[in-house]
Amino acid sequence: MDLPHDLTLPLRSGQPYWYWLGGRPALDFVNTLRERWWRNVETLVTPGDLETWLEEAGLLPSGANARVTRGRLEAARALREAIDAAVVAVISDGKAPAAAVRTIDGWLPATALTPALDLGPGCAPVLRDRAPADVVEHALGRIALDAAQLLGTDDRERARICASDTCSARFYDRSPAAGRQWCSMRGCGNVAKARRHRARARGG
Repeated sequence: MDLPHDLTLPLRSGQPYWYWLGGRPALDFVNTLRERWWRNVETLVTPGDLETWLEEAGLLPSGANARVTRGRLEAARALREAIDAAVVAVISDGKAPAAAVRTIDGWLPATALTPALDLGPGCAPVLRDRAPADVVEHALGRIALDAAQLLGTDDRERARICASDTCSARFYDRSPAAGRQWCSMRGCGNVAKARRHRARARGG
């Protein structure tokens, strides 16, 4: 999925350029670095971008008191690149870099929730999960957990990189025959079909 060639870089905010074609949170997160094949366009430009992306991904509760610092943004980008390095490696030869695996694993404890006992209707005790102390860390931990579930199970056999020469989207292939090539049939798939048609016409 191409970006405009006349895009002014670096972006002031990446929100208009997010896309949700990955099929699972970890791959949508990886896709926040656009055009990995060319310009490496960063779309998580500011701490506010990260907060908004996590909200749009459904990983932050509505009205959460999110504390996204510049340091947290840099840590999130490092997690993203570790996930991508592992995904690209398992697609290539099945062997994930140890450093990438350690980075992903390091975020998994952030997914843990401690139990809380509250009083519910009629003062009946209700057992529930306590809200995480750091909602942003918890959200990033959930992305890491999704990546771990992708990489650490047979799901890794369905990790894909779009076959288009001008797209770097990572996606999860949910097709029954596991034969999907394009991040989007309406986008890159149709472009590829049109190119093949023109090539056949020239050959004819």
